[in-house]
Amino acid sequence: MIETGQTAPDFTLSDAQGNPVTLSRFRGTPVVVYFYPKDATPGCTREACSFRDNWEALQAAGIQVLGISADTRESHQAFSEAHSLPFPLLADPEKTVIVPWGAWGTKAMFGKKYQGILRYTFIIDREGVVRKIFKKVKTALHAQEVLEAVQELNL
Repeated sequence: MIETGQTAPDFTLSDAQGNPVTLSRFRGTPVVVYFYPKDATPGCTREACSFRDNWEALQAAGIQVLGISADTRESHQAFSEAHSLPFPLLADPEKTVIVPWGAWGTKAMFGKKYQGILRYTFIIDREGVVRKIFKKVKTALHAQEVLEAVQELNL
């Protein structure tokens, strides 16, 4: 599990168009890396649309957003196009980033426990250090929570 104060481990994943996206290429820019369970589900759609609807404010603050799930590039492309998402969604079907970052674990629904992607968000500063981790996310308001945290952290 990644901890606050730790340098964010570098990774390269493919975006919806198949282009490689490497975290370290964003050094010098605050980055929000958010993990979400599945494209086109109600909570994940609300969360992605929260970032979309606050995109101008995020851009004004100089923030790059990267969404990661285990869905395929094709699923990401359809989801991104359906909701006009202005930021990259990265495919991690092998969970090569999801697991080491601690975004995989036990979940519960209707009393049943299972393993799945945890809805975690990491705010990374210009030097690549994790400054804040959200482990409880209000999907519809999440981008506003991120913006407030970035302001508080003076990123």
